[in-house]
Amino acid sequence: MKKSNDKLRILLKRSLIIFSANIFLFFILVGRLYYLQIYQKEKYALLADSNRFSTRLLVPPRGSINDRNGVELATNIQNFQAMLIAEQVRGDINKLLKEIAPILSLTSENIEQIQKDIARHRRFVPVKIKDNLSWDEVSTLMLNNHRWPGLVIDQGLIRYYPFKQYTAHPLGYVGSVSEKDLQQSDAPLLQVPGFKIGKSGFEKTYDESLRGQEGSLKYEVNAYGRIMREIEKQEGIKGKDLDLTIDIRLQQAAYDAFGDEAGAAVVLDVHTGEILASVSVPSFDPNLFVDGISQKNWDSLLYDEKTPLTNKAISGQYSPGSTFKVVVALAALEAGVINSQTDYYCSGRMKLGNHLFHCWKHYGHGHQTLVEALKNSCDIYFYETALELGIEKIAAMSRRLGLGTTYDLGIENQKSGVIPDKEWKRQRFKAEWQQGETVIAGIGQGYVLVTPTQLATMLARIVNGGYEITPTFIKQEHSENPQSLHLNPQDIELVKQGMYEVVNGKGGTATQAKLRIDGIKMGGKTGTTQVRRISLKERAEGIKKDEDLPWKYRNHAWFMAYAPHDKPKYAVAVIVEHGRSGAGVAAPIASKILEEAIKLDIR
Repeated sequence: MKKSNDKLRILLKRSLIIFSANIFLFFILVGRLYYLQIYQKEKYALLADSNRFSTRLLVPPRGSINDRNGVELATNIQNFQAMLIAEQVRGDINKLLKEIAPILSLTSENIEQIQKDIARHRRFVPVKIKDNLSWDEVSTLMLNNHRWPGLVIDQGLIRYYPFKQYTAHPLGYVGSVSEKDLQQSDAPLLQVPGFKIGKSGFEKTYDESLRGQEGSLKYEVNAYGRIMREIEKQEGIKGKDLDLTIDIRLQQAAYDAFGDEAGAAVVLDVHTGEILASVSVPSFDPNLFVDGISQKNWDSLLYDEKTPLTNKAISGQYSPGSTFKVVVALAALEAGVINSQTDYYCSGRMKLGNHLFHCWKHYGHGHQTLVEALKNSCDIYFYETALELGIEKIAAMSRRLGLGTTYDLGIENQKSGVIPDKEWKRQRFKAEWQQGETVIAGIGQGYVLVTPTQLATMLARIVNGGYEITPTFIKQEHSENPQSLHLNPQDIELVKQGMYEVVNGKGGTATQAKLRIDGIKMGGKTGTTQVRRISLKERAEGIKKDEDLPWKYRNHAWFMAYAPHDKPKYAVAVIVEHGRSGAGVAAPIASKILEEAIKLDIR
């Protein structure tokens, strides 16, 4: 009996413990429910809403880039995309892809990438098959859409450059966001799949203002993330348009004037510094880069010996040759080293120490004044003048006229050229300047390097009466009056007279480049710079002329010009790479460009 009572007490005790534990757990559960549903009600209500609602950024239309007359140079056009929703496909997806491959010109690599994209996403998420469809591709897919359920056509906007190679270098292009771009910016738009940003040119420099303000789309989703309905949509704000100083009509004419030659040309308004045309030839189609350029197209551009990817107008650095003689002339006139009557005798050679310096005309020009020396491009005259003047004064005038510097053009990779002086050589070569180096600098050879944009600026500053205009691509409603360079007007007129004689005087080096417009004359200066000497071995093999050499070893050809002579408005600088002769090749190109500018009467 006693054992039975002990067992009963133990049982009751255990039951009481279990009951107490249950009561304790019950109160904990009730407390937790109260905490979650009452005390934390607002927090979890927000979390529930965030799971139920989702927001997607909407890409705004990119701002257009326009020429000075409002013609769109970079715009947005309707873009059709082929998309595939895997869960709606009836049957084998791979079979569907093989059927549409001939229509969309899909390669095996394309199909493999599409299959990877489908595997990475949920089956209800649309996957891009092909972008930028042609109308033939769109119409074929739409006519056969009953055969391929799950294949849909989506519409959007894509960047487009209607003038292609004519504007590629200054405008640049857009491309997909890279990992490096994401590291450099936390802008929300960069996270949007397929979003494009500026990669070069003005598209890159003004990217933030061109891209605009993103919009948003709020929609309701189910537990699996599938969109159930649209809740709210806020359209984005279009990016700001960018207005340039370029006139696309002149831009096209300047590019086409080169024909099969390679080089660059820059046209300026001599009074405002506005760049009316800036071309680098050959160029490329920037539309190739918008959706990712193929390896074949990239290789063809990269390995082209005429370097179509380089903007030679601002990045090409060349010896200016005889075009530099106008700088030496102005410096010498200002320093009093020469005047309008100064006469040097050209026998075809000049001796300095043990070295002979030759004129391009082997038998010489005879007695030459400044105007005659410019007209005939006499080297001896400027050898003598440079020696009297000295490299420091030559360098000072060069920089004053805009050489040896860069400008705020809004384009990357601009080069400053080289204007050497004694200190430059000490820093660059740890050596002292030699008189012979002054001699060859006097005709724009040796260390002297300039870009076409710099040379056009130099010429504009001279012929506008000596005012410090600065080249610009950006159209301004109100421009400030340029500062005076304090050049003597008589010196300017003397140099202009020499350039007038180059084109219009009897025996001038560019008389064949006269303007074919009645009553309007131009002035200019030729320049030919040696790329490589013809060796004695080559001469023995019969290679005696520049045109006998391979293209890449031929001389560069320069011509800079302005018009009208009596009231200058336009200045142009033309470089023809390996063009052999400034007078024979570059001058006719510059003449065509100036004729077009005058006919257009650009304002």
